[in-house]
Amino acid sequence: MLSARDLTLRRGPEPLFEHVDFVIFRGDKVGITGANGSGKSSLFAAILGDLHPDRGDIEVPSGLKIAHVEQEIAASPRPAIEFVLDGDVELRGVLRVIEDAERRDAAMALAEGYGSLQAIDGYRARARAAAIMHGLGFKASDHERAVSDFSGGWRVRLAMARALCSRADLLLLDEPTNHLDLDAIVWLEDWLTAFAGTLLMISHDREFLDAIIDRVLHIESRAIHSYSGNYSQFELKRSEELALQATLQARQLKRVAEITAFVNRFRASATKSRQAQSRIKMLERMERIVPAHVDSPFEFEFLKPLKTPRPLLTIEDAACGYGNARILAGINASISPQDRIALLGPNGAGKSTLTKMLAGKTPPLGGRRIAAADLSIGYFAQQQMEQLRPDSDAFWHLRNLGGPDFASGDEQRVRDMLGQFGFAGDRAFEPVARFSGGEKARLTLALLVARRPNLLLLDEPTNHLDIDMREALTVALQSFEGGLVIVSHDRHLIKTVADSLWLVADGKLKVFDGDLDDYQQWLRSRGKRDPAAPAATVARAAAGAVSKVQSKRVPASLSKLRREIAEIEQRITAIAAQMSEVETALCQDPMHGAMQAQHAELTRDAAAMEMRWMEIGTAIEAAEAEFNRREKG
Repeated sequence: MLSARDLTLRRGPEPLFEHVDFVIFRGDKVGITGANGSGKSSLFAAILGDLHPDRGDIEVPSGLKIAHVEQEIAASPRPAIEFVLDGDVELRGVLRVIEDAERRDAAMALAEGYGSLQAIDGYRARARAAAIMHGLGFKASDHERAVSDFSGGWRVRLAMARALCSRADLLLLDEPTNHLDLDAIVWLEDWLTAFAGTLLMISHDREFLDAIIDRVLHIESRAIHSYSGNYSQFELKRSEELALQATLQARQLKRVAEITAFVNRFRASATKSRQAQSRIKMLERMERIVPAHVDSPFEFEFLKPLKTPRPLLTIEDAACGYGNARILAGINASISPQDRIALLGPNGAGKSTLTKMLAGKTPPLGGRRIAAADLSIGYFAQQQMEQLRPDSDAFWHLRNLGGPDFASGDEQRVRDMLGQFGFAGDRAFEPVARFSGGEKARLTLALLVARRPNLLLLDEPTNHLDIDMREALTVALQSFEGGLVIVSHDRHLIKTVADSLWLVADGKLKVFDGDLDDYQQWLRSRGKRDPAAPAATVARAAAGAVSKVQSKRVPASLSKLRREIAEIEQRITAIAAQMSEVETALCQDPMHGAMQAQHAELTRDAAAMEMRWMEIGTAIEAAEAEFNRREKG
């Protein structure tokens, strides 16, 4: 499908890689790995034709449909679902042909257009687009909103939906999980696993890679090496290669000792058998993959907190939200040293809102937040990165904002700490304005470590970090002596560092009884019960519509809406059957005027029914939300 011969790419004076050869076969699912700056995104740019090779070439078959996710989406009044459908260029072309034929009253061209529409399964295109949007976290009411109404992160999700809707032969995804929550990631993982085309994907999420890819192209030392298998298998193979290098043996033994010590601590303190067994298996696997990261430029540890009061933080019958709007209520929790807590929950359930309240950034809406006298919080969130001074360098930040241990004027101590986070030599004196997102995240973590917190509150700390830095953070968190609360879509990180799982859902906080695999099943089963879930097929739509909130006091208006949507689904099924019969007749006699007229009428009926289905789905969603609010009140 795609091949590179004697390929050399440069960004600046130095080559990213040179004299590279590889072949991607049809149906391959390939993970592109390598350190930040190694050339992963540049390889994508070369495949798309946006970057020309300095030597050699990339051969792409003519007519190959390639889709990728645009990172910059301009503000537009175009409805979101139409923007998503625009990704299917062939569909839009066929629809233009049909519109032109109808305008000219050209029977033959119209019949050919409808035949083409049937061939590309165009009658279900809008339902497919709606299902993809739902999987990525959009509500039915979002479909007709203008693209300009969405924030930057949600526009990237729209671009993702557009790429998935394209029916591409080759799909290029660069960090697809960066703007997604765990529920959307689980959905995307299932979608990509079932994807029949060829996939090239850059990702630092090892669990995501493991579930999807069957091959790795690893960029290192100006070369690209191919490995068969998923990411874990690649790590093991690379571990075997690196373990042969005697110069790395001392670092390897140190890392193994750190992990072994943590395994022993966890075995001694674990209380839930299912979660404990899952964690121990994960940590035992880590012992085997340690050599794959011993040449990482990142190696740090959290300094021992000055004091560790017990408990660190107590929340009593509290609520949290924005303004007067409560997202979570009835919160009762206590966090002590050595607690390792991961917050789980669907998109928008309130995980970040709760974390912000725990950090003291927003006051509780009722109840009490009781902090220990010696509480020292290390809070990481995306807005913390935005508080870095663009005109100042990493050295200035650590000396002036890193706490008393680094304000004493000991230059070597500051440089040693920065070196552990990849800011060695002159890199320590480059202004932050030049930093990438990953470099800003590393500097923010360095400042957090330097302040010696006894409670870490981490909200998506790995979003901009590559795999080596994620591994360094994982190891450092294992030996941290304070309390930890983490929100992350990185399942490897959660499995490795969290002892307890807390679920944020349906306006409440509770302990989740199970491990992360159980949570993923919970998410999938919850998705099947979602009344607003559009479906790719009528059967799935019917199943989603039947699974509603049950109550003996369901309002008559809500029951009426549910009956109407069931009737519409039956009508859609009947129209689809009629459409199939008419299209069969048209294939035999494309000039049959009555059949052409009937086909046009059925097409209009199907579009009207689908629009009404969407409207009622939105109405049901709003009615059930109001009903649930009254029930809680």
